[in-house]
Amino acid sequence: MKRYNDDRTSGLPRRRAAAWAVGIAFAAAGHARAGETATLADSFGRAPPPVGGTAAHGTLYLELVVNALSTGRIVPVRYRDGIYYARAGDLAQASVRTGAQPDALVDLSRLDGVQVEYESAEQRLKLTVPPDWLPRQTLGSPRLYDRTPAAVSFGLLFNYDVYANSPTLGTSYTSAWTEQRLFDRWGTVTNTGVYRRDYGGGAGGVGSNRYLRYDTFWRYSDQDRLRTYTAGDVITGALSWSSAVRLGGVSVERDFKVRPDIVTYPLPQFSGQAAVPTAVDLFINGSKTTTGQVNPGPFTMNNVPFINGAGEATVVTTDALGRQVATTIPFYVANTLLQKGLSDYSLSAGAMRRDYGIRSFSYGKFAASGTARHGLTDYLTLEGHVEGGERFALGGLGFDLGIGMFGVLGVAATQSRLAGASGRQYAFGYSYASQRFSVSLQRIQRTNGFRDLSVYDLPANVAYRLVRSSTQATGALNLGALGGTLGAGYFDVRGADGARTRIANLSYTRPLWRRATLYASVNKTVGEHGVAAQLQLIVPLGEPGVVTGALARDANNSFSERVQYSRSVPSDGGLGWNLAYAGGGSHYQQADATWRNRYFQAQGGVYGYGAGRGYARWGEVQGSVVVMDGAVLPANRVDDAFVLIDTQGRGGVPVRYENQLVGKTDGGGHLLVPWAPSYYAGKYEIDPLDLPSNVRVPIVERRVAVRDHGGALVTFPIRRIVCAQIALVDAAGRPVAIGSRVLHEESGGTALVGWQGETYLEGLSALNHLRVRTPDGRTCRATFAADVDAAQMSRVGPLACGE
Repeated sequence: MKRYNDDRTSGLPRRRAAAWAVGIAFAAAGHARAGETATLADSFGRAPPPVGGTAAHGTLYLELVVNALSTGRIVPVRYRDGIYYARAGDLAQASVRTGAQPDALVDLSRLDGVQVEYESAEQRLKLTVPPDWLPRQTLGSPRLYDRTPAAVSFGLLFNYDVYANSPTLGTSYTSAWTEQRLFDRWGTVTNTGVYRRDYGGGAGGVGSNRYLRYDTFWRYSDQDRLRTYTAGDVITGALSWSSAVRLGGVSVERDFKVRPDIVTYPLPQFSGQAAVPTAVDLFINGSKTTTGQVNPGPFTMNNVPFINGAGEATVVTTDALGRQVATTIPFYVANTLLQKGLSDYSLSAGAMRRDYGIRSFSYGKFAASGTARHGLTDYLTLEGHVEGGERFALGGLGFDLGIGMFGVLGVAATQSRLAGASGRQYAFGYSYASQRFSVSLQRIQRTNGFRDLSVYDLPANVAYRLVRSSTQATGALNLGALGGTLGAGYFDVRGADGARTRIANLSYTRPLWRRATLYASVNKTVGEHGVAAQLQLIVPLGEPGVVTGALARDANNSFSERVQYSRSVPSDGGLGWNLAYAGGGSHYQQADATWRNRYFQAQGGVYGYGAGRGYARWGEVQGSVVVMDGAVLPANRVDDAFVLIDTQGRGGVPVRYENQLVGKTDGGGHLLVPWAPSYYAGKYEIDPLDLPSNVRVPIVERRVAVRDHGGALVTFPIRRIVCAQIALVDAAGRPVAIGSRVLHEESGGTALVGWQGETYLEGLSALNHLRVRTPDGRTCRATFAADVDAAQMSRVGPLACGE
C-alpha cells in the first residue's frame, strides 16, 4: 500500500496496440483534488492532508470512491493503528477483488495493486485499483438502427410499362410489360410478362402479336430465421467463381436483406481502459464517428459506422483537466467476408428453364444446386458449391482470406463430370481498397472437359463450351493534390476454340469548377490496329439541367462529336427532357420529354438519322394500380415495396415521408407512397394543423418497415368529436371563479374553469347539463344545447350558472 503525505501529482499514461488491429488499449492515471466532489472534473487530484487528528482506533462511515468516481455508497471502515479495514462484500460491490468471504474484514494495505487514501475533510475513502478490475463498459451499439418487424397487408398490385414505336422505315409495334402481385402475410405471388404487337405486315419475329411470360413464383421471407422460400421460377445461388441458372422448382436461401440491422461482415472493435472518468472520441479517416463518456475500467466502442477497405482509426481520450492522449491505428474491413460463426446458403432444385425470353413454358432436365459460405473466423470465410443433374455432378471448394492490412485473397477449385467427361476449374481473386487507391484481380482457368449447369441442358444441335480462361484486372488511383482519379483495366478472355480477346482501358476523371466534371478514356484491343478514345465534359446548370459535350475517336480513326442537354424529372414530379445530337458520319438526333405526376409517368420523343433514313417516333407510359383497403389507386411504378397511408376517409391531409412532403390524401383518405425500401423502418407522418378544431389525432407519426415486393396499410386514426368552448358566468353576470370544477352530467367528463370563466368540454350531446363547484364550495348548474353536426368546435356563452 502506498500512503500519500505530500501534494505531488503522479500519473503514468500507458498505451498498447494490437496487431493490424481490431482493438486498442490505453490507460490514463491521476488523482482527485482534496476537498472536491469526486466527479468527472476530479479525474486528477492531489493527496489529502495528514490524518494527525484521527483516533488510533474506531469505525468511520465513509463514502467509497473508486478511481476518482464516487460509488454513492456510505460504508463502515475500521481504522486501527494506521491501517484501514473494510468488509469484503462492500469492496466487491465496488469491483475491488479480495477473495474473502463477504463479511470478512480486509486489510486494505495488503491488497496488491490497490492504493488507499483517506480524505478527512470530505469523509471519503478513495481507492485506486487496476482498471481491468472494473466492469467492462460498452459505448454505443453495434447496429446503426434497431430491428423493426416488417409489416404487410392484403392487396393486389398491377405494374405496367406500355411502349409504342413508329419508325419512318420499318414496322411499327407496341409492347406492354406487366407485373401482377398478390400479397399478404403468407407471402407474395408474382407474375411478369410482355405483350407485343406489330403493325403494317412487317416481320415481327418470334415474339410478335402474342404474350410472353417471364417469371411466375410464390415467395415468403421469414425475418426471425433470416430465410426466404421460393416456389416457381427461381434463380439459383452463385459465388464469384460459379454460375447462376434459372429453374422451375423450389429454393430455400439465407436472406440477410430481411434484417438490415445485421452487419454480416466483421467490423473492427476499438477497446481500451480508463483509469479515471474519461471522455472518448473515435475518428475514422479523420471524421468523428463516435463520442461519449466512460467510467474507470475497460470499455469497447461498438457504434463503428459501416465502412469498407483500408482506413485509419484515432481514439482520443480527454481527462478532466483537458489533457488528451491520441492513439492511431490502421485497419482493414472487407465486406466480402462473413463474421465468425455466420453462415450463408442457397439450395435450389427443379427443371432447367429453356428459351427464357423466347417461350413462355419451356423446361428441361431436372437439376439441383447448392451454395454455402461460413465465417470460420473473422479473417477466413469458407465457400462451397455443388450442382447435380442427369449424369452430371459438380463440386467446388474455396475460401476468402483477409490478409491483414493488405486486402482479401480468394482461391477456389471445382471438379465436374458430365456424361463421362470430366474437367476442372481454378479461380483466383484478390482485392484491395483504400481512400488513395484500389485494385482488383480475378483469374479463372478451365480444362476442356469442364461443364456446369449453364451448359448442362443445351439442345443436341447446339454446341457451346465455356471459355477456357478469363483474366480481369482493374485499379483506381486518387491523385490527391494533383486532382482527379486515374483508372485502368485489362481484360483477357480465351474461348474454347482458342480465340483470344484482350482489351486494355485507361480513364481519367477530374472535377472542375462548379461541379463540372471532365472524363477521358482510351481503349485498345490488343492485336488490332487503332485506338479508341473519348473526351467528355459534363456541366451541371442546377435546376435548368445538365449540358454534356463529347468528342470520340474509334479504332478506324473516325471522329464524332456529341452534345446533349438534359434535365431530370424532379423527385416530386414535373417535367424533364433530353436533347442530343451526334455528328461524324451518322448525324444522329434525339429529342424526348418526360412528365411525371402522382399517378403515372409519360414519355415521348423522336430519334433518327434523317437524310432519307427517317425518324422513329415513340411514346411510353408506366405506372401501377394498387387495390387495397377497398380502394383502387393509381400510382407511379412500384419496383419494390410501398405504403398506403389511410386517414380514415379524411381528405386533404398532408403526408410526409422522412420529413419530405409526399402529397395530400385523396377524397377517400388515401395516399400511396410507391418508393418504400423493403425492411427499412421509414418514418411516415401526417400534418394535423389544417384539420378542423373538432378533430382528434392521437398518432401523427409512425415508423413502418414493409416486406419486399409487398405493401403495408398505415392507418392514422382521426376521430371527430363534439366539443365546445364555454364561457360561464354567475347569476350576476360575472365570470365564474378560476379553478372551479365543471362536471358534464351526460358524459361524466370534467374540466376546470380558466380565465374569464372559460372552460372546454368534449363528448357533448344535443342537450347538455353542467354542474359547477367553485373553490369556496358553492354549487351552480347550467344547461345548453349543442350542434352535434357542427364542422368546427362550437362556442357557447356567456352561459349563466344558477343555483
